[in-house]
Amino acid sequence: MISKSDDKLIKQLIQGCLKKRLDDQYKLYKHFYSYALSICLRYAGNKYEAADILNDGFMKAFTNLSKYDDCKPFHLWLRRIMMNTAIDYYRSNLKYRNTYDLDAAESIRDNGSIEHKLDYEDLLKLVQQLPPSYRTVFNLFAIDGYSHEEIALQLGITIGASKSNLFKARQKLQQALKRQGGVEKHSSGHLKVVSLNQYPAENVRFNTGMEL
Repeated sequence: MISKSDDKLIKQLIQGCLKKRLDDQYKLYKHFYSYALSICLRYAGNKYEAADILNDGFMKAFTNLSKYDDCKPFHLWLRRIMMNTAIDYYRSNLKYRNTYDLDAAESIRDNGSIEHKLDYEDLLKLVQQLPPSYRTVFNLFAIDGYSHEEIALQLGITIGASKSNLFKARQKLQQALKRQGGVEKHSSGHLKVVSLNQYPAENVRFNTGMEL
């Protein structure tokens, strides 16, 4: 939960960004760096792709900051931008490789237990090894809570393809678990969400000279 003092700081930084103050842009970037990176890492195949998505996402956030409704939490607005940027990256670079359409997808038995057997960091390592189409659908459905109908609309694929990719993603994750000898279920039975500040903000480019 964001404290009142933190909320006040964020609003001040946003106002500075709206006035094109580069110092406030960088402060806002650093403030939300870890949070935004944790989202990008899930959708990317590696840290370099994640860095590209992160920076494109922040560029979009700064460019469209005037559209932000300050009555709503800023981090949720930024989260949506990062997710949409990751999807755009997938569309423009990967062209839906490994996408399948199964008319009988509804009959696939899939208990969805794989994402509850791992903590966040273990899951992240395995998800990044998935083919791009599997990884994108798995993230949208299993972690971000989108329905297959919503995923199909966002990615421009059929509902059957979304269900098929999710099923195949979980199959591959199960296989990866078996190769590693299995992982004990986290005591809470849920994903353990942790901060993924593994890559210091100074290591990711921030274009302080950009026109917004």
